[in-house]
Amino acid sequence: MNRIPGRNFLFVPGPTNVPDRVQRAMMVAMEDHRSSRFPDLTKSLFEDLKKVFKTETGQIFMFPSTGTGAWEAAITNTLSDGDKVLTFRFGQFSHLWADMMGRLGLDPEIIDVPWGEGVSPELVHRLLEKDKAQTIKAVFVCHNETATGVTSDIKAVREAMDAAKHPALLLVDTVSSLGSIDFRMAEWKVDVVVSGSQKGLMLPAGLGLLGMSEKAMAARLKANMKRCYFDLEDMVRNNPSGYFPYTPPLPLLYGLRESLNMIFEEGLEEIFARHHRLAQSVREAVLQGWRLSLCAKDPKWWSDTVSAILVPEGINGAHVIDVAFRRYNLALGAGLSQVAGKLFRIGHLGDLNELMVLGALSGAEMAMKDVGIDIELGSGVAAAQHYLRDTDTEPKRRVSRQEVVYASHSVGSMEGQH
Repeated sequence: MNRIPGRNFLFVPGPTNVPDRVQRAMMVAMEDHRSSRFPDLTKSLFEDLKKVFKTETGQIFMFPSTGTGAWEAAITNTLSDGDKVLTFRFGQFSHLWADMMGRLGLDPEIIDVPWGEGVSPELVHRLLEKDKAQTIKAVFVCHNETATGVTSDIKAVREAMDAAKHPALLLVDTVSSLGSIDFRMAEWKVDVVVSGSQKGLMLPAGLGLLGMSEKAMAARLKANMKRCYFDLEDMVRNNPSGYFPYTPPLPLLYGLRESLNMIFEEGLEEIFARHHRLAQSVREAVLQGWRLSLCAKDPKWWSDTVSAILVPEGINGAHVIDVAFRRYNLALGAGLSQVAGKLFRIGHLGDLNELMVLGALSGAEMAMKDVGIDIELGSGVAAAQHYLRDTDTEPKRRVSRQEVVYASHSVGSMEGQH
């Protein structure tokens, strides 16, 4: 394929677009990560990440890894060989985390949930209430299942655990939700939070993030699983002074500093509202414009970072993705495992605005039409446009003729100065 001019439209649910500011911040010369100046960078990162995790007492760790590495760190630093744990499988990523639990030596009780649904707090309560001997040591939940576009209610899960008076740890995957969908580590009493750099934090992949509550840090002292690279003890000894037990990924740390600056400039609550609004515009396109269905079976499960769109019978979702990429330079997410070929995914998170979303919807429409899906070109884009205009909080006003004349005179006078 010849290179298509212009910029690739990246609409997979991660990695996401890296803002120009963040890219520039990462273009740094290598330096001595043992210097006396280096902690000026790292200490601020640890403190500011707490604000994103929404915790004051929790401890944040950064590993040169992906979110999968943070999964392993979460397991091996809080649990022991043979521990019984409860986990829910309702998509490819919750499946992979459950698979890791067994491979590392835990005894996972895996509850299969229909793909398109999330974790039922009522079921959590019933299962824990039945565990009279309290043999279940931890409950694992994916906050946002990226494969199906489903978000679970972590606050309700914690309330269910408390209602059952069960002491199990609560471990939550926030890889595709942190910094994009409201998440409150302290308020929801989440013990271990797993995340990564390549989604809501608007960085390349390469940083695995871990948030540990005081309860989880205490559990760490009793955990007996083998660990080396992901042993928090080495981090605990080095991080307070601003250093790492091994060479850190310097460009990513500088990029993270700039990413956090951007997050705080916009404001977390404003970011959550922006993501919800852009996600709803995509849902309007899917449901009202294209008359298709989402994999998420009920509005309560709808994700504000990724929409999984079911294709009609007889159509292969992978074909839509291939045409979108080759013909229109648009990258869409694939259906995985149980839903392979049945859907395609539009990621709508990170550095994103209205016109970028509309461009992706336009490309998706053309690709769907090209492979034989019976939609009307422009229908989804129009539905999204109407929603975005109707929900725009920016004041709209007509520009007077005098203002136009004044603006043109001002430009003309400036041009005359050159």
